[in-house]
Amino acid sequence: MSQIDELIAQHCPNGVEFKALSDIGVIFGGLTGKSKADFTNGNARFVSYVNVFNNIAVNIEAPDFVKIEAGERQRTLERGDILFTGSSETAEEVGMSSVITADVQEPLYLNSFCIGYRLNEPDVLEPGFAKYLFRSDAMRKQLIRTASGVTRFNVSKARLAQVKIPIPPLEIQREIVKVLDTFTQLEAELEAELEAELEARRRQYQYYRDTLLNFDERMSDASKQASKQE
Repeated sequence: MSQIDELIAQHCPNGVEFKALSDIGVIFGGLTGKSKADFTNGNARFVSYVNVFNNIAVNIEAPDFVKIEAGERQRTLERGDILFTGSSETAEEVGMSSVITADVQEPLYLNSFCIGYRLNEPDVLEPGFAKYLFRSDAMRKQLIRTASGVTRFNVSKARLAQVKIPIPPLEIQREIVKVLDTFTQLEAELEAELEAELEARRRQYQYYRDTLLNFDERMSDASKQASKQE
């Protein structure tokens, strides 16, 4: 039995509790009333669709800016907020999630093509746990079912609210995060090593390609060799 299994047996003898998103938090939308011009020379950061789609943890330093006027009423994002892409051309890629795991030091906004979710009590889910949870296979199956469409699939906020998630005790969440963070780090290190090896092989390939296919130089070398023999 693993340490996580032992913790579950200790803290959840009757199993881990599941709750619908609507029972423990609120769903909200992104920026409103913005035109294309507002995203030129902006003065405030916002989280783009691509940022959510590509990252399990939001990159809050991404260089995406929008114009926000003084006194403008727009919802800002906080650590722990869970963001979802609101639509996609394929059902398999709809509702991709990203979590704000870092403290937000300046106003940060959400693009209008995504959906936000905020827990009523932030301590219910560790942000690090949430970033893995909502990308897990079991959760992806639920999230895909929240969407409908033909040529483009859109997430229904009503269906999203009914998605049920496991809520293990924080001690268990942190242990799971520790394990998954370790694997993520190992994967990144392996990718870096493989990339370095691939780069070395690319340089080696380029050298042999350029050498073997440089017939002008070969002919010149052959001529020099022939001259010496004469």
